[in-house]
Order: sequence, then structure tokens, then C-alpha cells
Amino acid sequence: MKLLTTMICVLLISGCQPSDPLSAKNDPKSPWWELGFTEPDYMKVWVEDTSVEDIKGRVFLRTGGGSASGGQPEDGTASAQGWHGVGSNGKNVVGADPPERIYVRWQSIVEPQTYKVWVDIPEEARRLMLESVNQRCAKTPEQKGRYSASLYLGLAPGGVVQVWVRDSCHHSVKVARAQAEVEPLGPSQGKNQGRYAYPVSENSKRYIDKFGIPYGSWQ
Repeated sequence: MKLLTTMICVLLISGCQPSDPLSAKNDPKSPWWELGFTEPDYMKVWVEDTSVEDIKGRVFLRTGGGSASGGQPEDGTASAQGWHGVGSNGKNVVGADPPERIYVRWQSIVEPQTYKVWVDIPEEARRLMLESVNQRCAKTPEQKGRYSASLYLGLAPGGVVQVWVRDSCHHSVKVARAQAEVEPLGPSQGKNQGRYAYPVSENSKRYIDKFGIPYGSWQ
């Protein structure tokens, strides 16, 4: 009888314990994560192809492409130096578990040059991606958690790749870096007579004439 009473007390006490106020377990969320692309200001890119290998070893082809998120601020500053943002929109990688590595092939319009690389995604990135949708931001615990986890690849001249994920507070966290190699077949893998997706914009030309391409600033 004494043992039964003790067990009942333990159950009553544990049932009264407050739940984690930051838990987003019951908040609405997507079953998939997003993959997006970003570029330095004025340094336009065109993403030809991507693939994702998830933690189960499954490969998902054509997981994103096209233009990347970037800007051309007419403020007279050398804004292309460094990274100032990681974009806002991505494309769902439907059916994939968190990524083990990601392949990307893209055109760097301003050089012009075409690059390709497999980017290894560290465990820290996957942990942050999971936390971002399962934990509310400590600064705004009354707000629901993020709807979907996201990962962004920053693509810069010289073949530099930076990787970020967004945490539960929507902050971008740098988690990896990679150096791409030149695609020997050129743009569109040689199927487009060496033509790039589009010409260098007039705004980019003016910027590069004034400031140049800031190689080395995207490390």
C-alpha cells in the first residue's frame, strides 16, 4: 500500500510539472526543409543544377536552380564585400531527411565562370535545422516556432561557397564553407555554345568599374 501511495504521488507531481514554454512540438510545421541560394551584391549568379544526399544516403536530383537572392543597393558603397544577408525564400526538398551533402553547379555571371562542388554539411547544421522548428525563440516565446527548417548556399566569384542555416529566432548561422572547382565544360555543360544565362547588368558593370570584384572578401 505504501508503495502504491508513493507511485501515485510521483505521478501527481510529474503531471503538475510545467511543460517547456519554448517547445514548438505542437506548432504547425512543414515535413520538409528548404534549400535556398544567395549571392553578394552585384555579383549575379545563375544556378544550373543541384542535388541533395540526405543522412540516409538517398540522392535527390534537381532540388533547385535559377536565380539567387541578392541586391544592387545604389548607395555608393563597396557593398559587394562580405556577406550582408542570406535571402528569404527557398524550395522544399520533398522527401529528404536532413542533408549530408549538397551538389551545386552555377554560373558566376560577372567573371564569367562556371563552378561545381559537393558541399559537406556538418552535424551542427542538422542539429540547428531540427531545433529551429521544434523550439520557439527565447526572445519571443509567445510566437509559434518556424514553419520549416532552411539551409542557404552563398555563391561568390572565385568559386567560394558559404553555408548558413536559420535558427529558431530566424538568425542566420554560418555552418560550413567550400571551395568549388571550375566546370571544364563551361556554362550549360557546353550545350549552349558557351553562352551564359544573361549578360552582366549595367549596374554591375558600373560597380565593378569603380570597386572591382572583391575576391577574398567572402571567406
